Amino acid sequence: MAVACGLTAALTLVPLSRGDIGPARVSGAGSVLPAKADTCRDPEASLPPSTAEGPAVAAIKARGRLIVGVDQNSYRWGYRDPATGRLEGFDIDLARAIAQDLLGSRDAVVFRAIPTNQRIAALENGTVDLVVRTMTINCKRIRQVAFSTAYFQAGQQVLAPENSPVTGYDSSLKGKRVCSAEGSTAYEALERQSFGAVFRDRHEDSPQDEDVHTVPNQLDCLVRLQMGEVDAVVTDNALAAGQAAQDPAVTLKGRPFTTEYYGVAAKLGNDDLVRRVNQVLVDYRKGPWTKAYDRWLRTVLPGISGPPAPKYRTN
Repeated sequence: MAVACGLTAALTLVPLSRGDIGPARVSGAGSVLPAKADTCRDPEASLPPSTAEGPAVAAIKARGRLIVGVDQNSYRWGYRDPATGRLEGFDIDLARAIAQDLLGSRDAVVFRAIPTNQRIAALENGTVDLVVRTMTINCKRIRQVAFSTAYFQAGQQVLAPENSPVTGYDSSLKGKRVCSAEGSTAYEALERQSFGAVFRDRHEDSPQDEDVHTVPNQLDCLVRLQMGEVDAVVTDNALAAGQAAQDPAVTLKGRPFTTEYYGVAAKLGNDDLVRRVNQVLVDYRKGPWTKAYDRWLRTVLPGISGPPAPKYRTN
């Protein structure tokens, strides 16, 4: 685990990227669902795709660069290759495809590395145009940001040392120290049902926060696990599979206990940008998605036949 820990630390300590300007399982037809303001039965339902230009798209074109919030620490999703210094991964490929559509070049993108707990704030304050960062669509978040249709299906799962007595998201967590990322759906799951696990820091949400059980970046949990400061991690299985690939001494335990969908996030009100991203995803699902999956994820997440089918709202 020492080698993996060294790689993790090297990636985690890379400074915030302000200008790295470089170059579901079942697929199917989209469905149209009615949108109701007072319910949230289908948070994955997004605006229908369109190439029409509005103020958000016009501003990006005038700037000549798309600014995207990404991760630089999630192996195979968004990580900085230590050999080249270049951001790579499944989410990075999708961000470049959006830049290609909007600006005619996969290189017309500025990547800004943002921690898990700052994804929404980065959109609200205009630091980024989009967030492409394994961000789960859910009822709480659709009140804060606007999501594209889903581009990947995942689920929450437990990551622990291979020889650990932890068997999954169950009573085997009782008394165990569990890590999750601040602002993540994993943390919310632990709030609902912890099975007696210790998952909060002693000084949670204060200036003295220890950042051991809850951390700003999800990959920090792997470091805590490798250092023996926690006994298990709860996170998306898509991310955990990449972490297990980094460190063969840890493994996924049990089965996924949720079904979650990743979407591209934009600031609320930027409907033209959301529609344009959905148009990109229409074409992306037809071939580039599989190419990216084969390159980055098939070896660690085998058996996925294609992206989730898009769901669209009627207004």
